[in-house]
Amino acid sequence: MKKRIYLIDLYDIYGELLDDKKKECFELYYFDNLSLSEISENLNISRNAIFKQLKVVEDKLEFYEDKLKLYEKRDKIRKIISNISDDDLKSKLEDISW
Repeated sequence: MKKRIYLIDLYDIYGELLDDKKKECFELYYFDNLSLSEISENLNISRNAIFKQLKVVEDKLEFYEDKLKLYEKRDKIRKIISNISDDDLKSKLEDISW
């Protein structure tokens, strides 16, 4: 479950870097909770091809994070913001952070 949430967070950050087919496959599996078989039927692609496509997407998302560290930086920023006691400043920083 933890990895699933992590991958969804990475997708939120890096999803626009993926092509439409990869995004569709990821969204059907992770957001719509369709099984590999259901996705296979919907897209007229073999179940194995769906599995491979999801693996490619997961690897790409992790590669982007390994190189760019945006998820890690976002997490650090959120922790810093949570420790700020000035509510007005905290609110302004939350508005501009992702």
